Amino acid sequence: MTEEEWEKKINKFLVGKTIENVRYMTQDEAQEVFGWDRKAVIIWFSDGSHMVPSMDDEGNGPGALFTSDEDLSVIPVY
Repeated sequence: MTEEEWEKKINKFLVGKTIENVRYMTQDEAQEVFGWDRKAVIIWFSDGSHMVPSMDDEGNGPGALFTSDEDLSVIPVY
């Protein structure tokens, strides 16, 4: 898939969504669902979909999120 095709797919998924909840996953979720020893945040949307940052596209570990907010420049892995 080309970069442009990925962008269209990503936009279709994300644009217009409303974030309903953000929390760190539980240790059980991290281990059972992903096989991770550390926890990432889960971003839940009002339509029931969610997003979890990963260190790579193979899901080898949780990922941090960098933001444009100077009081919260990074949402760390826990």
